[in-house]
Order: sequence, then structure tokens, then C-alpha cells
Amino acid sequence: MLLDRVRWLRDVISPECVGEIAAFREIKVARVPPGSLCLLCKGGRMLCGKSRCPIIARAQSLAKSSLRITSPNIQGSTPPGVFVGRIGYPKVYIGPMVPPFRGDTEILDTPELWVGKSVNDIIDYRFALIRGKVRANVHDTQTGGKLIDTLQELAMGRRPADAEALLTRVPNKVITISGESQPFGPSAPLRSFKVSDIRVDRRIERSFYDHDLKATDAVVRLYQEEVLVTRIQRAFSMGMFGAARRRKLVPTRWSITAVDSIISQGLIDQIKQHETIDEYRVYEFQNLDNRFVAILMPERWSFEWIEAWFPGTTWNPDRRASAPAIMGDHEYHGGRKTYPDVGGCYYACRLAVAEMLNQERRQASALVLREIHPGYILPVGVWNVRECVRAALKTKPQKFDNPQAALNHACKRLTIPLRKWIENSELLKRAFFQRKITEFVA
Repeated sequence: MLLDRVRWLRDVISPECVGEIAAFREIKVARVPPGSLCLLCKGGRMLCGKSRCPIIARAQSLAKSSLRITSPNIQGSTPPGVFVGRIGYPKVYIGPMVPPFRGDTEILDTPELWVGKSVNDIIDYRFALIRGKVRANVHDTQTGGKLIDTLQELAMGRRPADAEALLTRVPNKVITISGESQPFGPSAPLRSFKVSDIRVDRRIERSFYDHDLKATDAVVRLYQEEVLVTRIQRAFSMGMFGAARRRKLVPTRWSITAVDSIISQGLIDQIKQHETIDEYRVYEFQNLDNRFVAILMPERWSFEWIEAWFPGTTWNPDRRASAPAIMGDHEYHGGRKTYPDVGGCYYACRLAVAEMLNQERRQASALVLREIHPGYILPVGVWNVRECVRAALKTKPQKFDNPQAALNHACKRLTIPLRKWIENSELLKRAFFQRKITEFVA
């Protein structure tokens, strides 16, 4: 990857960051084509239409964390954090994530604690974690090895642990000139890694040593034992579940979606046995300039997730666009066989809805709508969907006797008119335009 220094950053950074100008001089970027909108704008004219420049937001956070990175010897308290990359699969980068400071660092890699935090806070959490990386084959979990054994033990941790990562060099301070990539901290090849006083979560440990337990069953059992979803995902990515001869590393991004899918499907199988709710409900929540509205209808289980990206946002970058870009996927009572076009957000949302209904021991048809406005300056991860929908479903809903009243209320909380939602929703088309067989039964 070609790198270049970001000379223009020091011309556009905010006054409160002037004291960190030396750190800004060390930042490099992945070189991009000359016609890039970001290079034309340079953070000064906001050509992307966002309310703030995501490049500058990343650079400010990276500059702050860089002040503590002066040596290839990184000592700190890991949250605990591990990662498995996906580039080059089946030979991928793996390694620990360690901040250059000690203390209670759990929040740095626990998205369940991030709802209500600002974009700056979340970027700071990401950039605080330094990744040491080595190449590994995804099947190496079957033969083990010192580093994999240590990372698996770390993935069982329930509290931050003191660690030391010796890298081959001081990590590069690199940002990507893109408003689409998630923030990740500095990284460098790993020479050695030591960690002490890992307090193991016995629930995860039991599943790890149970070689007769299927991986899907292990995930469901840990969820039932109230292990945080992100901790299950962390252990899943390190290939810690299932028969020993079938275990393998799973890229972190894939493990997140896999665990959301497994847990939500198990919950759906249960809620299909329950009675339907008795009314139409509307829940709402806002976070990071995202608006979420969930509509539950008194019908058998079905589910639809629709997201609308406004001009100037990640998936609709042209601020001159005339309308939001709307996309979604759905499933009827029988479920779906194919991967949704909207990706992991579908399963993250489905998990939040299914767990709430299971707690109530009821079933419903669920439609969840999301509007993404330009204040959402960069994607922060599918955890944002899962946790925001969870938060929405914990609020007191507005209740209605008919779908029209529920939708009218929902659209008061959104900016896109009802007509556009109906055009893009399979569940709404079915509700408004398809007659049910029960209407013909005397």
C-alpha cells in the first residue's frame, strides 16, 4: 500500500488540537486516486455533505492516541481484545489488541456499553487499541501453538488483563481517505505477546473444552447463560467451539454476523410457539443521527429491515442526490435461505427483535425502519443496529388498534413519507394490498 503524509491536516484541524500538531505530522494516509472527493475537499468545504469531516475526526483521534505510542513495546491492559482479519483468507492476520495504558479498559472493546456515546468517543475507543498481527491459517486452531493458545485464553477473559505486545516496529499512524471504512487502531507485525492474570469466564471455558458440543449449540447455550453477545462473537472468531477436528478461525466480521444469526434463529424457533401480540405497537429511538422505528403487528412471525441512507451518507455519498437510497430485506414465517443484501445489519436487528418477543413469550410480525442522516459521518459497525434496536424495544411503545394509525404515528417520527416506505416494504404491501383467507371465512 502506498502511503503519503497528510500535509493539509494541520491547516484544517480545530484550535484545541494545536498542541498535538507534532502527532499530526506523523500521520500518513493510504494514497487514493487524484480525483477523490476527499482530496479535493481536504476537510474544508464539506463536499460530501456530512456535518463533519470523517477524515479529520479519525485524524484527531489518531493524533491523541499516537502521543502514547513511542515504542514497539506496547504495555497496557487489554479489554480483553483479539481480532481475526479476513484479507487473504484462509491465511489471515490474527493478534491481540492492547492499548498503551493500564486500568479498566473494558469499554474499549464492549459495544454493549457504547449506546449514547458520541462518534468521537467511539472513534477514540477504536484508535486506542493497537493491533499486533501475525499470519495464520484458519485451520491452525486444530494444532494449536503458543500464540493461538494465548489468544484463545484471552478470548475467555471476563476482565481486562495486563499485557505486553512486542512489535517489530513502531506502528504506522495510517488513516484511509474514505468516509466508508470503520475506524481501527494502529497496527504492526507482532514479535511476541505476553499476558498475565487472565480471569477466565467459566461459562465460555466449559464450552471450549466440550469437544462434543456443536458450535451452534455452544453459542446458544452461552447466550442463555447471559454471556454478552460480543464476548460470544470474540470466542467464536478464535475457533473455540465445536468438534476439535472441525474448529477453525473465523474472521471477526464474519463471526459477528454468524453469532447474531445463530442466536436469533434459535429465539425465532421458540417464539413461533407463542400467541401473537394483541395490538399494533410502535417503538422509537435515536442515536448518532440515526432514527429507528420498530412496528410490531399482531400476526405470525415475519420480519423486515429497511434502511434509508440520506444524501451525504456512506451508501448515498452524492449530497446532490434527490432522495434517500432505500434498501431492505425480509423473511416470512418460513424464514429465508439466502444472505440478505443489506448484510449483517439484518441479523443484528433480527436478534434484538427476537429476544424481546421471546422475553414476552409472544410472537409478532416486525417491521424495523432506519433513517441515516448526514450527522452519521462514518459507519461504526453493526453493533450500532443491534444495540439501538434493543434500546428502542425497551422503551414504552405507543399502541394502536389498526395498522394505518400505527404507520401514521411512525411516520411522524421519520422524515420519509409513508408512500415511500410502502413502495419499499414487502410486509406493508402484503398488509395493505393482500387479502387474508380469514376474511372469506364466515
